[in-house]
Amino acid sequence: MTVPVVRLNHAVLFVSDLERALAFYTAAFGAELVAREPRADAAFLRMPRSENHHDLGLFGVGATAPPRQPGTVGLYHLAWQVDTVEDLVEARRTLAGLDALTGESSHGATKSVYGVDPDGNEFEVMWMLPRADWGDLAHSATTERLDLAAEVERWGGRRTAGRLVEG
Repeated sequence: MTVPVVRLNHAVLFVSDLERALAFYTAAFGAELVAREPRADAAFLRMPRSENHHDLGLFGVGATAPPRQPGTVGLYHLAWQVDTVEDLVEARRTLAGLDALTGESSHGATKSVYGVDPDGNEFEVMWMLPRADWGDLAHSATTERLDLAAEVERWGGRRTAGRLVEG
């Protein structure tokens, strides 16, 4: 028997400076601080349109903790989904404004921009095509150049994230 998972509920990151990480995630995503646990130097954040108790946990480990080196075993990145391709445009603008934008690509059924937090934790912000339009993309894992303007022209106004808390 397998575990009957529905979706990933939250992620937890170790960060060197909790206050700096909180400032970044609230500025980048508009995340709400829902709880703090001072004994663990931890904070828990909820994204504005989420029904989760928290979407991101941050645990401060101190400035002297060595950062994880890219390409070593461990988490590669988190992926945050947006509802419209226009939201992806806004994500790119926001991340660029925070000097956190590191790239963008088309993965066929998903369109993505990439960023990095102050500790070097990588993340993806992605928009997914409507499921009915995946076709052959349902079983591919391509990485191509993203033409976001063309994607907005083709898919603008299409909501694909499912049930959301209205923000």
